[in-house]
Amino acid sequence: MDAVPATPRSTAAAKITSADAAIRSRNSPMIHTQTFARVGLIGNPSDGYYGKTISAIVRNFSAKVTLFESPRLTILPHRCDRSEFTGLEDLVQDVRENGYYGGIRLIKASIKRFYDYCTERDQPLGNRTFSIEYTSDIPVRVGLAGSSAIVTATLKAMMQFFGIYIPRETLPDLALSVELDELGIGAGLQDRVIQIYEGVQFMDFNRDLITGRGYGDYEELDPGLLPPLFVVYQQQLAEGTEVPHNDLRARFNRGEPVVLEAMQRFAALAQEARDLILAGRGMEIGPLMDENFNLRSRLLPISPGNRAMIETGRSVGAFVKFAGSGGTLIGTYDGDPERWRRIQDAYARVGATVFVPQIEPMGS
Repeated sequence: MDAVPATPRSTAAAKITSADAAIRSRNSPMIHTQTFARVGLIGNPSDGYYGKTISAIVRNFSAKVTLFESPRLTILPHRCDRSEFTGLEDLVQDVRENGYYGGIRLIKASIKRFYDYCTERDQPLGNRTFSIEYTSDIPVRVGLAGSSAIVTATLKAMMQFFGIYIPRETLPDLALSVELDELGIGAGLQDRVIQIYEGVQFMDFNRDLITGRGYGDYEELDPGLLPPLFVVYQQQLAEGTEVPHNDLRARFNRGEPVVLEAMQRFAALAQEARDLILAGRGMEIGPLMDENFNLRSRLLPISPGNRAMIETGRSVGAFVKFAGSGGTLIGTYDGDPERWRRIQDAYARVGATVFVPQIEPMGS
């Protein structure tokens, strides 16, 4: 696996952390939380549209949050949040790699939404203040749920710090509201469910369940029943998830027939895959994954780079689809070691990173 190195903290963050070290050691322990990347195996993007999906955690990458008591409420910047550059080329390269927004807005929105959640339920938080910082080695803006990982890790840290219990089944909806309501970023529940439940989950976002109780039915699947999987990403294909999702949301809300029909078919593909997996026939889900991508390509424009990534996998006998919004693919094949070698070689020739996802559930 081609690992992505952890990004060091900025010098400013290191100085602030050092200044608060004595205070945090006297008053409270440091809280550490971690949330992993994820891949949408099948059914996405119907999770935001009352559909069904299967998703798996990817322990190869994670976002980590550290929180400790301090005299002032301080959000410490990560390197991708920097505002000083050596020159124009340095700034442009930073934007190409990280976009225009780092993680600070996600943390700020998470804190605000957590405060609102507790206030609405008459759970006062008092006047305790804290410092919070994050690190992440999840490749950014390529559909591995790096943003929701930061949000979820922040909420888990806040829960620990303030001693607030939020039921596991409702926590994904709170995490979703951070991006959907606070930041106006189109998204669905899938990422937050799998990042909180972990392992492999079949998710049914039935409209009556979502509108009635606020969460769907989530069923854990045995990772051992899955076919051989691989993940591919190409950093230069990065784009924000809001690019495809916001337009799709508007079309769904208008009741566009092609969108409504597609969401029903995405859900049916996830249900068929779930039934095959539980029947011990996980090796047969590949064609369903191909159909998932074909349907998406009729619904939304696919960039030439992303389409080339799909065709690269298919040319060597693999089944591939988007793991999220684009930039990363989830694929499967027949288990032949020679085919796996050909898959690796094909993607290496186009400069993509390919690896086997670690999807074991927590505590395994």
